Amino acid sequence: MNWTLDQLEAFVLAVKQGSFSAAARRLGKAQSRVSTAITNLEADLGFELFDRSARLPVLTPEGEDMFVEAQAVLAQCQRLQSRAMTVSTGEELALTVAMDEAVPIAPFEHLYLQISERFPSLKLTIINGSQADISQWVAEKKADIGVLFNLKALPDELEFMSIGQFRHSLIVSGQHPLADIATPTVSDLTHYRQLVIRDRMGNHLANPISSNYWHIDSYYLISTMVMQGVGWALVPEHVAKEDWYASELKELSTEHISEPLLVEMGVVKRRDKGRGQIMTWLYDELGKMF
Repeated sequence: MNWTLDQLEAFVLAVKQGSFSAAARRLGKAQSRVSTAITNLEADLGFELFDRSARLPVLTPEGEDMFVEAQAVLAQCQRLQSRAMTVSTGEELALTVAMDEAVPIAPFEHLYLQISERFPSLKLTIINGSQADISQWVAEKKADIGVLFNLKALPDELEFMSIGQFRHSLIVSGQHPLADIATPTVSDLTHYRQLVIRDRMGNHLANPISSNYWHIDSYYLISTMVMQGVGWALVPEHVAKEDWYASELKELSTEHISEPLLVEMGVVKRRDKGRGQIMTWLYDELGKMF
C-alpha cells in the first residue's frame, strides 16, 4: 500500500471543507494537486472515496469509514511529532501564551511570578484576546498555548485540557429598571438592551437573549457599560465580583434563563507541539490552579 500522509490530509480536509477547492485554499495548494492526491489515494486503496456525480463530491459508504480512520492516523502522527520534538528540543527558549481576557487575573499573576523566578532565561510573551481568538492563534502557531473558556468546537489540530469551571452571573446597574426584579423572566429581560460577548474578529458571537443587543469583545468593558446603565449582561461570576464593579453592580437570579450558564476553562495546544521542561511544568501548575 503506497498511500501517503499528504494524501490523507488532502482527503480529510476535502471532507471537512466541503469541496476540493476549499481544501486546496486551506492547504495553500492548487486544486489540481488536491484532486490528484485524492485520486491517487483512491487508486492505492482500491475503491472510490467520493461519489463525484453531484455538483460537489459526496462520500461513499467506504469513504465514510476511511474518513474516520484517516483522522485517527493523522492525530496519531501529530502526537508522534509532538513526542519527538519534546525529546529533541529540551527546555524552551521562548514561549507565547494567549489568554482570554476574562480569565481570573490573580491566580495567573502569581503563576507568571513563579515563571520569572523559576525560569529566569525564558523569553515569555503574553497576548490577550477573547472567545475564539485564542484557539485561532494557537492553531495558526501565533501562540504556543492558550488559556480560554471553551464555548465552541475547537480546531481538530488542537488538544484541550480542562482546568476549571465557572458560572455566569446576570448583572445590571443598581439604577437599571431590572434592578428591582430579583428573579427576572426572559420576558422581563427582552424589554431591555443586552450586552453580549464576541471575539475580536467577529467570527464567534454569543447568542443574545434580547432582540435589542450590542456585541462587545471584552467582558470587562461590558461590565463597565452595565455599571453605566447601558444594558444588562451575562458575565463570568469572577468578573462580576471584581472590586472595580462590585459596589456598582447588582446580581440577579438566573433561574428563568435556559441558556447554559456553566462554562469550562482550559488550556489548548497543538497536537504536534512538543512539551519541553517549561511547558510540562506549566501544564502541571495549570492543572492544580483551580
